[in-house]
Amino acid sequence: MAFSRHIIVAMLVCLPFLSGGRELAVKCDYEDHSTGYNHTLARILVEYASAVYISDSTELFTWTCSRCKDMTEGFEMIELIVDVQHCLQAYVGVAPDLNAIVIAFRGTQEHSLQNWIEDLFWKQLDLNYPGMHDAMVHHGFYSAYHNTSIRPGVVNAVQRAWELYGRIGVLVTGHSMGGAMASFCALDLKVNYGANITQLITFGQPRVGNSVFASYFSEHVPATFRITNEHDMVPHLPPYYTYFPQKTYHHFPREVWLYTLGVGSLVYRIEQVCDSSGEDPSCSR
Repeated sequence: MAFSRHIIVAMLVCLPFLSGGRELAVKCDYEDHSTGYNHTLARILVEYASAVYISDSTELFTWTCSRCKDMTEGFEMIELIVDVQHCLQAYVGVAPDLNAIVIAFRGTQEHSLQNWIEDLFWKQLDLNYPGMHDAMVHHGFYSAYHNTSIRPGVVNAVQRAWELYGRIGVLVTGHSMGGAMASFCALDLKVNYGANITQLITFGQPRVGNSVFASYFSEHVPATFRITNEHDMVPHLPPYYTYFPQKTYHHFPREVWLYTLGVGSLVYRIEQVCDSSGEDPSCSR
């Protein structure tokens, strides 16, 4: 799940489109597009998902890091949350161009034993949300968001942002394990705090819950897109078994699959959006 392979591939896919400069030079409102995939928004959020891996807290908090440029310029950091004990990191801030709060979660650190334990703790945990009967989720990912300092830090920062900027929408993103945490965060803010989750866009996200959870999640956070790469194994984990639907893990619908197609000497970058069950065999599975 290391950043070096998965998120860089996603950014390389975007490079041919970046030569024309920023497409969002003025404040934009994504509410009218909240149920549709927006490629420009995905390119912006992959930069936010990349920046959260920066280890220099000062550069990240002041938004002066090497990845804090280009399509994320002008970002106003509200809070950088670092949980040293569990090797977790996230930040919350406001993107004036998007007129939205942006929350980004870091994925697995390659040399973090704690992260790998969380990733591999596949035991399913009962989830108690209103109306969510028989829903079960990945114990490790759930705990990484709910049972560490990450959740209170994120919630407090979002509430402060609302006090400063009004009840603007929220964009949530993350890569790998960060995508799993981003999903729990989006649902938490929606159900418990009435947030307008403008979009949740994740990169290389593993599965996080059973079919009941996936259905409930899609109902409450419909503007969700999982961006995957053709060679990435992480989105295939934990395993999906068609013959054991209640206990197995399911993806949310709306996968955006990035892959290459060679025709003679030409190589094309393909972006395929799948809007079915989340386990569409015509996409990356």
